[in-house]
Amino acid sequence: MAKITVKDTEVTIIQVDQDDYLCLTDMIKAKDGDFFVADWLRNRNTMEYIGIWEQVFNPTFNYGEFAIIKSQAGLNSFKISVKEFAARTNAIGLQARAGRYGGTYAHKDIAFEFAMWISPEFKIYIVKEFQRLKEQEQQQIGWSAKRELAKINYHIHTDAIKQNLIPIKLTPQQINIIYANEADVLNVALFGITAKQWREENPNLKGNIRDYATINELICLSNMENLNAVFINEGLPQKERLIKLNQIAIQQMKVLFEVENRKLLK
Repeated sequence: MAKITVKDTEVTIIQVDQDDYLCLTDMIKAKDGDFFVADWLRNRNTMEYIGIWEQVFNPTFNYGEFAIIKSQAGLNSFKISVKEFAARTNAIGLQARAGRYGGTYAHKDIAFEFAMWISPEFKIYIVKEFQRLKEQEQQQIGWSAKRELAKINYHIHTDAIKQNLIPIKLTPQQINIIYANEADVLNVALFGITAKQWREENPNLKGNIRDYATINELICLSNMENLNAVFINEGLPQKERLIKLNQIAIQQMKVLFEVENRKLLK
């Protein structure tokens, strides 16, 4: 579940079979006057749009029953609820839900048409906010994927440390210090700061410095973990590895920054 705010109106968004459905019950609060979703549903243009949408996206849509309903749309005596409409036609674009997130929901395609009924301005803003939410979600997915990749390469890195830098018969505390020192080689090379220094400068933040890295920083970190593992296996001293990794980090971040800027210009 997610929420967006459109013209001071909070609109709930849920996932139904991996599709986004917006809460019409929330949206109608932005319309002046005493109106209901059923008032919009009785409109003939509304019925025609929903019918076409269902034919395109719903192979089990009962078009025969829908034709009967559509023939009555627009009459003063005609009125139908979302629940009844869905039950009679097997529609999937509209859903009436009970419970914690109860209300009337519509697939985003239909919800945007409903927004136009509220006002053209409301439709423009809800589409804008929805797109912003989707872009934000995609960025988060990309960040999570890069974070997982960095975690995988972390194991390659720690294995190289274990095989080459940890002498026999060390205490667990001494071993942890070696791992932490090597992690800080990467932290200093990329972020210019150790994990301890970051925690001291950010006492109110949870997690560690890598949890707040950008996607580009995570890409670079993932590469550096692999390279440092190679350098360790080759027997390079830590000081020499730090210098090499810092130079690599500067170069890679520059390239990633330039690539990102080219994408923005397009």
